Amino acid sequence: QVRLVDSGGGLVQAGGSLRLSCAASGQTFNTFSMGWFRQAPGKERELVAAISWLGRRIYYLDSVKGRFTISRDNAKNAVYLQMNSLKPEDTAVYYCNAGVTMSTLKEGDSWGQGTQVTVSS
Repeated sequence: QVRLVDSGGGLVQAGGSLRLSCAASGQTFNTFSMGWFRQAPGKERELVAAISWLGRRIYYLDSVKGRFTISRDNAKNAVYLQMNSLKPEDTAVYYCNAGVTMSTLKEGDSWGQGTQVTVSS
């Protein structure tokens, strides 16, 4: 398994930006597709964005298309989520996940601890 540490969350006004980071440990990081999930209070967890191990396949949740960008740096064992034009409905705990199956968008086995994103109106 890959150990993941999420960071970068915070409180931001609507229209603002945040950049989430996920640092991974483990020699096989660059063989995993990576994803960012989020879970808001009272709601189910949802996949926000995912990126294949070479970055050639990318998925975005419809509601974040054009506002969020997922990227990865395999040399640094890191994956990022740049979030622009944030909306109050983006408020959630965001989790990094390793081992996403790109064809089914099913989560992998390794999770970060989560980072809180709060967007005020």
